[in-house]
Amino acid sequence: MHDDLIDHLTRSTPLQRGEALRVVQDVLAYFDETTEEFVRRRHRELQGQGLVNAAIFEQISTDLRYRAVAPPELSLRQLRRIVYG
Repeated sequence: MHDDLIDHLTRSTPLQRGEALRVVQDVLAYFDETTEEFVRRRHRELQGQGLVNAAIFEQISTDLRYRAVAPPELSLRQLRRIVYG
């Protein structure tokens, strides 16, 4: 799976084939997250950094714009509902 990308990584970086495969798998898993999973994970991470919810939800709203396949823009209320139900 994705042999052309793995070949490219082994040619253009010091990674060995097994390492390149793990990198590709990690990146694919990262971008395979649903919007809801991403919002919950980022909320936990930012909360762990000591941020308050107002700042957290603003940051998550900004972060969502840069996902590989950007989801529809979510309001701060929608983000809160994803986290708290």
